[in-house]
Amino acid sequence: MVRNVDSSFAIGWKKYARFTKTSEWAAYVGCFWALLYAVFVRFYQAAGGTIGLSAPIVDPTGGIYKASYVVGVIIMLCGFILLGLVKPWGRVVPSWIPWIGGVSVYRGLLLFPTLICSVFLIAHGAAGIITRVLFLTGLISLKMPPAFSGDVDMRVDALWDLFVYQPWFFIMGILSSLSAAYYVQTRGVSLSALRRGTLIFSWITIIVSAIFVAAIVFDFVDKLSFF
Repeated sequence: MVRNVDSSFAIGWKKYARFTKTSEWAAYVGCFWALLYAVFVRFYQAAGGTIGLSAPIVDPTGGIYKASYVVGVIIMLCGFILLGLVKPWGRVVPSWIPWIGGVSVYRGLLLFPTLICSVFLIAHGAAGIITRVLFLTGLISLKMPPAFSGDVDMRVDALWDLFVYQPWFFIMGILSSLSAAYYVQTRGVSLSALRRGTLIFSWITIIVSAIFVAAIVFDFVDKLSFF
């Protein structure tokens, strides 16, 4: 039995390694995915759009709208950074850049921020989906952030989160993590190191997801839905 389990794990690992070695596409899809969210969610809401919001936003100073715009810009930049994982300029600084042109880019410079963001994105999406399902089935309660006012239909808000916002986070996290796995295989990282890194990444993501679920269920922090 143990031998069969080990054999199945080895076969699964080889398939994973082959799949990620050809996952260059994930960076391009991830960049496009980031642009979609930045433009049609963050910039749209920064401009005063209300589709997808179950209640008006109370923001006399305009701070929330400005923050939404800034978040949109950051998301766009993150999408373009994914391209650095598959483009030549993610490995060697372009020659037209003064002083540092032609210098090899340290692989951790792009890899570590991508992995950290991937953990956050997957955990955010997974926790959001789990807690919205629990809420819609009546097992837990959720509260609306104080920035919203008026009559709030929490079920509508939960449905938007469940089918629109949280899946975006989860899918974006998968795309960025696949891009990172592709990147390390093109930067000379051994398969054994990729294997260890993947296991560590998976466990960290599970732990962070559990913390996010607990934070929402037990109200450690305000509902994680602004981003």
